[in-house]
Amino acid sequence: MKGTIDATLPSATRLLMEDEKEAAEHATIVDLIRNDLSIVADNVSVTRYRYVDTLYTNHGPILQTSSEISGVLPKNYVDHLGEILFRLLPAGSITGAPKHKTIEIIEQAEEYERGFYTGITGYFDGRKLDSAVMIRFIEEQNGQIFFKSGGGITCKSDLENEYNEMKQKVYVPIY
Repeated sequence: MKGTIDATLPSATRLLMEDEKEAAEHATIVDLIRNDLSIVADNVSVTRYRYVDTLYTNHGPILQTSSEISGVLPKNYVDHLGEILFRLLPAGSITGAPKHKTIEIIEQAEEYERGFYTGITGYFDGRKLDSAVMIRFIEEQNGQIFFKSGGGITCKSDLENEYNEMKQKVYVPIY
């Protein structure tokens, strides 16, 4: 998922789909994730590209663009699930591209350890893995609650728009 807009704006879907910055960011991340997945899977392909989903928040609906990427894991993938996940991390949707250089920049810019934030969580029942990148995360430390969220900054970013997008994401309800 890359690209978010207030769904109540007039022509919100058109605005989101025609936003050059959002389109470029989405294309970059889809390509990065496709490439990362090809490290651990065969026949990797983008099966659905840049479609719009509606997410409902307690501050109103937002639209978000998504894509679906699939591949075929080795037959014995269950025996190596941890290794496979480790090879894919950190997620491209978190780092951007180029991945290794961006990780260096993030580590220099941030003044704290992220801990579980932007890591992954999931459930594996022995046959199926359901997982997610923790891009919105609540954490308790020493009796205090912290909510962590963020967004992707690119050379085409407008800082006020990025800040407003991050605030929209924060209000996605927690189930």
